Amino acid sequence: MQNQHETAHDAPNGKKPVRVKETLCKRVREALLSLGGEAHRSIVIEQVARNLGHNVHHIPEELQQQVIVSFEAFWRDERKRAAYGFHLPFGEGSHRWSVRNDAMAA
Repeated sequence: MQNQHETAHDAPNGKKPVRVKETLCKRVREALLSLGGEAHRSIVIEQVARNLGHNVHHIPEELQQQVIVSFEAFWRDERKRAAYGFHLPFGEGSHRWSVRNDAMAA
């Protein structure tokens, strides 16, 4: 099983492996569903960190950025956005994230 804590510098050319992005996005989806389908991204990041075994009072900055970048990359890709159900209820630039229930289970 691949390490959940891989970082962007583990991949050639400084690109984050696609598998890590997918894993983080699945965790974001799970967190959003457990939070009622919608929450501020800081709360989602805390939930993802908690599920990975981190102390939510000391979440690594790198993990925070990876979660944000992963969500934004999947949100911008129309097919992935539809598959995961990611939505920005207040539009682009908003820090309020949500997941639509009509999306396929990731």
